Amino acid sequence: MRQEYDFIVVGSGIAGLYVSLQAKEHFTVLVLTKGRIDECNTKYAQGGIAVPIGRFDSPDLHYRDTVAAGAGICDEAAVRLLVGEAVDRISDLIQYGVVFDTVDGEIALAREGAHSVSRVLHAGGDATGAVIENTLSSLARGPDVSVLENHLVTDVLVEANRAHGVRVLDCESGKLREYSARYVVLAAGGAGQVYQYTSNSEVATGDGVALAFRAGALVSDMEFFQFHPTVLYMPGVPRFLISEAVRGEGGLLRDADGKCFMPEYHVDAELGPRDVVSRAILSVMEREGVDRVYLDVTHLARKRIIAHFPSIFRFCLDHGLDITRDPIPVAPAAHYLIGGVKTNSWGETSIENLFACGEMACTGVHGANRLASNSLLEVLVFGKRIVQRALSGESWDGKVTAENDLAVVLEEIEEAGDTPSPSQGLSLPSLQKLLWSNVGIVRSSEGLREADLQLESWDRGYTREMDRGSLELESALCTARLITRMALMREESRGVHYRSDFPQESPKWRRHIVFRSSTSKQ
Repeated sequence: MRQEYDFIVVGSGIAGLYVSLQAKEHFTVLVLTKGRIDECNTKYAQGGIAVPIGRFDSPDLHYRDTVAAGAGICDEAAVRLLVGEAVDRISDLIQYGVVFDTVDGEIALAREGAHSVSRVLHAGGDATGAVIENTLSSLARGPDVSVLENHLVTDVLVEANRAHGVRVLDCESGKLREYSARYVVLAAGGAGQVYQYTSNSEVATGDGVALAFRAGALVSDMEFFQFHPTVLYMPGVPRFLISEAVRGEGGLLRDADGKCFMPEYHVDAELGPRDVVSRAILSVMEREGVDRVYLDVTHLARKRIIAHFPSIFRFCLDHGLDITRDPIPVAPAAHYLIGGVKTNSWGETSIENLFACGEMACTGVHGANRLASNSLLEVLVFGKRIVQRALSGESWDGKVTAENDLAVVLEEIEEAGDTPSPSQGLSLPSLQKLLWSNVGIVRSSEGLREADLQLESWDRGYTREMDRGSLELESALCTARLITRMALMREESRGVHYRSDFPQESPKWRRHIVFRSSTSKQ
């Protein structure tokens, strides 16, 4: 294995694989993934990809829906890029061999929450992520891309604010190695595992955000974490996403008595924005003293359910639930990290030659609330632009800054009174429980401050150990601190961030919070 590459790509979800396949046409490429190449959040993405190709759709309409969902803080120029380049990026996937679902010879389009028209493409029914991941990973295993599985990146190597490589732990041998690169692309996925209940893969521990933050890159909008309203809730059964497309197809949310409750909370009922639906479900559960509600599709034709949602039907049936006959027990769970490493429209970060892509990047297109099925499209549009930037030969201009944002250097804050002892046990389950209880769907100053103090205490007492479990816990702790501190600072409710003590949007908070590590030498 050579030690120097043009591109080092960290992560093997659709973001990392798509960038790698684009880059291999012009550069030498190394993909590093801490597990198997096909183990990632992409694999579990059911909802599909939003693309404005329908008869009654247009890029402008897609733009308006995206900005409306973003609650006033989308980067509108980035959204224009997203919707304007969408069709070409879908063509890329088709050329790679991804087969999208069709009806009568035309690509089938589904509708999801907060979309004004049907514009969501699927592949394999509700297995879109798996189809794309399997297609791209098979191509990445070819001779033009080097792949190292079970290799966890521990640090981005930076000198004079310029990335030049990575330090990597071989999880099987325990050895550390360094690899050099002209460009480092972080595409390490989300952070759902910082929460007790999540739809995410076990690998989503916030590694990419933590790597970039420790290297000195700017991180933004971490308070905006999207909770999916409908995740399967059955004791002893793994949490499993019940796609928003199920509600788009006509599924109804019912309480324990069988009453449809969503019309009380939003004019679009089940197709309201995800944050509204999640809070509505939480409100019903608390009011009735239960731990779940029910998503009912029993009024739909059995063949239709099985054809459109084969993965959901099979998973539930394997666990004793026939969704064509019985309502699906569901509850909200952590789903998608909206914020992340701050980038410009080319995927560049505040560190030269360090790029970020996918769920861990904050491109600005989602604002305060991601429009359903925009995430896979974001990966393609901005992943392509990373390679285009490298091909252009233009030098980094250093314009990824916190100008016009609320910029903060994350340091320990001195608090009066007792501070939790670092000796109180830090573990991933204890961190997950703390975040779910205090930094979840509904937040308050008291709960956020309690979580902030505990996380800071754990951080002070943490000693790095070179094994995968310890390094993942370190990443989760760093990411949890960023989410919590930004949520504490944003004294309003906007998009997915809801504060019970500040329940309204505030004009003065129509801006972004951007953090930089206090240990950064920038």
